[in-house]
Amino acid sequence: MTFTHADANPVLELNDEQSWQLLDATLHGRLVVSVAGEPDIFPVNFVTSNRKIYLRTAPGNKLAQLTINSTVLLEADGIFSDEAWSVVVRGTARVLETSAELAAVEELGLKSWVPTLKDYYVEIEPTSVSGRHFLLGEQPERVI
Repeated sequence: MTFTHADANPVLELNDEQSWQLLDATLHGRLVVSVAGEPDIFPVNFVTSNRKIYLRTAPGNKLAQLTINSTVLLEADGIFSDEAWSVVVRGTARVLETSAELAAVEELGLKSWVPTLKDYYVEIEPTSVSGRHFLLGEQPERVI
């Protein structure tokens, strides 16, 4: 994907379409949850479908925390030699339960990276998506 930075500004705000194109091509990110005002962050692999995000998990802190407080944040990024990007999705998470939901998400081919049992599928319904693209380089000299 090619990004055009106007006026040599090294930071470009991405629109929804650009942000989703990057998310659709990405397999990993970080999931942020919060319970009683205490944030926690977990590395996750995920897939996207119809502008929703799906991940698998096992019983533990991540599952318990997103069940207690379904408001989550997912961040994904890419860093290369001369450019980088970051997309943040704010949304509501829920554990999929019906056989129809589970069958549909199974078709997405989401596999666990770690050889552990992850029997729960989680869907994140976005409430907002924001992204930025960065041109990397040295800090410019300050003009006095």
